[in-house]
Amino acid sequence: MPVLMPAQMPIPPRPAPAGTASPAPAASRGTARPVVVRTRAELAAALAQPVVRREQTAAASADQTPPDHTPTDPAPTGQAPAASTPQSREAREAAPARGVRGVVMTMGALHRGHAALIREARRRTDQVVVTIFVNPLQFGPGEDLDRYPRTFAADLDVCASEGADIVYAPSVVHDPAPLVTLSAGPLGDVLEGASRPGHFDGMLTLVGTMFHLVRPDVAFFGRKDAQQLVCIRRMVDDLAFPLEIVGVPTVRDTDGLALSSRNAYLDADQRRSALALSRALAAGAARATDGADAVLTAARAELASEPGVDVDYLTLASRSDLGPVSTGPALLLVAARVGTTRLIDNIDLVLADPAARSARQSAGRQPAAVCAADGNGYQGV
Repeated sequence: MPVLMPAQMPIPPRPAPAGTASPAPAASRGTARPVVVRTRAELAAALAQPVVRREQTAAASADQTPPDHTPTDPAPTGQAPAASTPQSREAREAAPARGVRGVVMTMGALHRGHAALIREARRRTDQVVVTIFVNPLQFGPGEDLDRYPRTFAADLDVCASEGADIVYAPSVVHDPAPLVTLSAGPLGDVLEGASRPGHFDGMLTLVGTMFHLVRPDVAFFGRKDAQQLVCIRRMVDDLAFPLEIVGVPTVRDTDGLALSSRNAYLDADQRRSALALSRALAAGAARATDGADAVLTAARAELASEPGVDVDYLTLASRSDLGPVSTGPALLLVAARVGTTRLIDNIDLVLADPAARSARQSAGRQPAAVCAADGNGYQGV
């Protein structure tokens, strides 16, 4: 649909530069550059403009594969979708009068993974807001805040090619630094939080602030940052934010490496070493029918075969609260340093009960498969 600037003057899109996301089909792509706003007042004015509702197709929530056929992790199995909170249902019921607004929050350096988020928001909502802000609250001492890649011009091209309506790119969000912040509680102390104290508190403080400023009906986050997604879902439930959270599948290169802005730090040899993370997840997922111990043993063996990878953690955790899990739906999560670059990845799987498996085999029945290839040789669930 045409997206008009506040002055009602359409601006034709520019082609995306090489290396950015492949353009989406015309039916799901905007025909104008997004409105770029820098201040809260400008954002409020842009959000006050009338929203032109677009037709929602039946395929909007069916096919999660980006049009450029970039491989993504399949949707989780063995678990029903998270139910909407009463607040999110009320918001969605009220939205038709003004159109449904979606938000995609980023720190810039947009790649095909971000493009998939924007594309999913475009398919599901009437107005797409993309935020671009490198959040200092979620960086600890000695982390890469100053060298985090900033590619705003290229980011705008990605937003335009995927049909974003508004880009909110403030230079500062909290000035002075907030005295009152949000806490992730125990969810923020494990896994990534153990290595990055305060990271999830800073992330939630910024995300909560953006929710208040943008007032979305739906927010889209990548499943690659699994712990972040768990924390955000819990914040929305606990603090009764009136919106829905959608987790979008991880986007991978054809060799299996999960897309990340930090991949830009890797040289050619380090990038080859980094492939051990996705290989480990695939090896673990392939043993899901043999139980949790077999999954971890297979994944550890794959990581140990690559000397260039310094593993921080490899663990199985509950999808809902990151707690211990031995059977049923689970996340297999890994974090490791390759050179000086810290990378994370995860995969959904369903852990079989080894005792039940032995009983089935004794009865002459084979366990149901829980892993499937995505067409690129990468095994997911």
